[in-house]
Amino acid sequence: MSKQNIKPVAKHNIKHTPAHSSKGKPVKKKTMWAFPYTKKNFIIALIGLGVIVFGYLLMATGITEQPALVQGKWNNPFAIDIAPVVLVIGYCIIIPYAIMKYYGKKEEADKPTE
Repeated sequence: MSKQNIKPVAKHNIKHTPAHSSKGKPVKKKTMWAFPYTKKNFIIALIGLGVIVFGYLLMATGITEQPALVQGKWNNPFAIDIAPVVLVIGYCIIIPYAIMKYYGKKEEADKPTE
């Protein structure tokens, strides 16, 4: 076995912040956390909730004494065709959009430097 020349790894310029102040007391870092949802998120969520309630109201219109005819055809197409589509739109599109959409401020790092 021959000895190989091992080159030292270059050190990066990393700024270290002191864990203690000059007086010897530990420095407490303040956590900057803001609630990620804004007024727009809540408005969209309320619209989604309204769409869901509207879907259930449409579905309730099918509750009659004779909801279906003898031939197997339903009396009310709103309760059978439209209400489930409205509910899927409310549950699967509007509410998740209100949860996932971020209307907050962009990070300072994303701004171009002059």
